[in-house]
Amino acid sequence: MTSRAIALTGAVVLAVAFLCVAGVATLTGAASACSVITTPTGTTARYDAEQLHHAQIIVTVGVEDGILVRGQIIAVATALQESGLRNLGHLGEDNDHDSLGLFQQRPGQGWGTAAQIMDPEYAAGAFYRKLVTIAGWQAMPLTVAAQRVQLSAHPDAYAKWEGDATVLVGLASGQPGGGTAGPGEQCISVAGWMKPVQGTLVSGFRTAQRPGHDGVDIAAPKGTPIHAAASGRVIRVVCNAHLINGDPYSCDVDGDPVTVRGCGWYVELLHPDSTVTRYCHMIHRPSVDVGQQVAVGQIIGQVGSSGHSSGPHLHLETHTGQPATEPNAVDPVGFFAVRGIDLSQPAGAVSGVKVGRGSRPSDPEQ
Repeated sequence: MTSRAIALTGAVVLAVAFLCVAGVATLTGAASACSVITTPTGTTARYDAEQLHHAQIIVTVGVEDGILVRGQIIAVATALQESGLRNLGHLGEDNDHDSLGLFQQRPGQGWGTAAQIMDPEYAAGAFYRKLVTIAGWQAMPLTVAAQRVQLSAHPDAYAKWEGDATVLVGLASGQPGGGTAGPGEQCISVAGWMKPVQGTLVSGFRTAQRPGHDGVDIAAPKGTPIHAAASGRVIRVVCNAHLINGDPYSCDVDGDPVTVRGCGWYVELLHPDSTVTRYCHMIHRPSVDVGQQVAVGQIIGQVGSSGHSSGPHLHLETHTGQPATEPNAVDPVGFFAVRGIDLSQPAGAVSGVKVGRGSRPSDPEQ
């Protein structure tokens, strides 16, 4: 048995064990941790060990090939539609083509030999190799990206599997290495959410000392990648900075907690559940544009100290509706907790970082 096969076998055993856990199963480790939430509909309970094993193979190959989590979700959703996550052979004389395996790939279309396609690891790798040749696949709706790879007669059929695929990828992603995310790795809950930056929570939501602080602050070194906390659409990309006398101030330089107001460079994402996340104080113009679809884990910018700030950190806000306003702001710690992510988990002390009184873009005094 190969080392990969051994790892996969252990992962599937652990995955099946999680199916018996109701509510929240917290995975802890020395490096970092995440919570895996069993969905109320029992999504994972619909799949047997064979299907979970194939999902794990698809995810493992994706990780080894450097494929973003979004790509892994697309791949698992595609396999769910094409084969139900089963390694199907030829479907008999009544079948009008030579489709085989997890992705129903065809030797006659250059996917490989029949023997190769029937190897799940090869089939997953072949899918990813085609996916990454498609310009902009990361921002495409899942069903569009899958169709560009598969060229199916049913181009809209993949969309219905996105939820299940997200759950399965989240479950599988936590298995190698004992269910924890190591240094530099990202941990995505089965609800499809993640901590947007690796750093330390240093300031809370509307505390007694900062009642106008409509978010939380996560300190991290300047230039640390900021990730989309969940899939969604970019609805705002703004430079929000000015001096206390009203004069404009650049967002491309460090701000100041005394003389500068505003959120600096910031992004807002609108998520499928109509919630909004806001990411402030980026180091330079964000790497996304208004209207762009982003996937969970996609880099949208970098940690900086623009606007009303005295040290590099991410000011993170969560809102229950659009537009994001003071009345619909909610505590990000609780917001993320119910989605399986612990924002308060320790990530190492960050010294010498202070943050301003608040970062509310709509309030020029903050």
